[in-house]
Amino acid sequence: MANYLTLSEDLQERIREDRKNHVVNPYAFLDEKIVRRQMDHDRANLWRPAFVRDVEKILHVPYYNRYSDKTQVYSFYQNDDISRRALHVQLVSRIARNIGSALGLNESLIEAISLGHDIGHTPFGHAGERILSALYQRHTGRYFNHNVQSVRVLDGVIHRNISLQTLDGILCHNGELELSEYRPCDRTTFEEYDRAVEECYVDEQAIGRLIPCTLEGCVMRICDIIAYLGKDRQDAVRLGVLPEGAFSSGTIGASNSEIINNFSVNIIESSYGKPYLKMNEEYFEELRRAKRENYEMIYRNEKLDRLYSEEIQPMFDELYEELLRQAKSGDKSAVFYRHHIKHVKDNNFYASGTYPPYEEQEPNQQVVDYLASMTDDYFIALYHYLFPKGKHDVKFVGYF
Repeated sequence: MANYLTLSEDLQERIREDRKNHVVNPYAFLDEKIVRRQMDHDRANLWRPAFVRDVEKILHVPYYNRYSDKTQVYSFYQNDDISRRALHVQLVSRIARNIGSALGLNESLIEAISLGHDIGHTPFGHAGERILSALYQRHTGRYFNHNVQSVRVLDGVIHRNISLQTLDGILCHNGELELSEYRPCDRTTFEEYDRAVEECYVDEQAIGRLIPCTLEGCVMRICDIIAYLGKDRQDAVRLGVLPEGAFSSGTIGASNSEIINNFSVNIIESSYGKPYLKMNEEYFEELRRAKRENYEMIYRNEKLDRLYSEEIQPMFDELYEELLRQAKSGDKSAVFYRHHIKHVKDNNFYASGTYPPYEEQEPNQQVVDYLASMTDDYFIALYHYLFPKGKHDVKFVGYF
């Protein structure tokens, strides 16, 4: 039987009274405190407030379109009813804004972080991320992480003068690491932010130490987990990978809707009026238990892992080496230049001054940018275009 929790009557009454009396959450991030690299650009006005501008900038970055065919979990299925990253970021945004609204936080900042958080994600989900990181590390000694790539896209590839607060929330969103309590860190300058980004490239453990600098970023970070936890289970059942009732329910419930509702209620109940975001100990343990179940039953699926290792990894290897050769050649007739370097140059409205002109940047980084930007279909199509006699391919489980 479904179990949907509700906020306590006392808290509901307190929230109603606070709203009636126009009480402002003192821990919410105010629009007027926004920090951009170029403060003389993108000044807020009545119809486009500070973080609304970030939302709209992210929506119009050309790589935003590619969310629609980036795998969330299931890469080898032709099925329009399972999640892609386009849906995932919308679900994260909706859940996070619901919680943020109840807590009196800055909803536009939450939305901007949510919509941008996976824009640097690779094709083929976390398997693609692991493969690309291994290649990048082998060639340069540096590490690839999709959260770091997301801020690179918005701040170092397609310059859009995105705010420090939005970029920080995206950088610190690591959805694989959960805490029972999030207290925003004191990161207020781009100098501090740039150091944090660089640490992630050279220290494999650095992303595990990141905490957002705003409560809004903390909300989005936990909602990233809430959004995929039940939805990935729902997709597994829908595809027939797992039978109905395969997961235990516990306190949080078994269905996607129960999980979203019950975590949201517990976080609001535990966090209202506080300078931190929290869930109680019982729910934190439930979150960890549910994630373990997902890893054991979904993410470590031996059949899927075999397809990644036997087909996708060799395709990544071959594409990386060929694209790196093209990048170093400087050949403007090559696919790498026509479909990547020129694409980036054509979509840069202005440069932030933080990075050298894109075509002058390090070739391995350019190759990583290109590979990470691809959708699953783009990746496969490019492989067959560059290697028409290549021996690797993806056989999809079809509709019928």
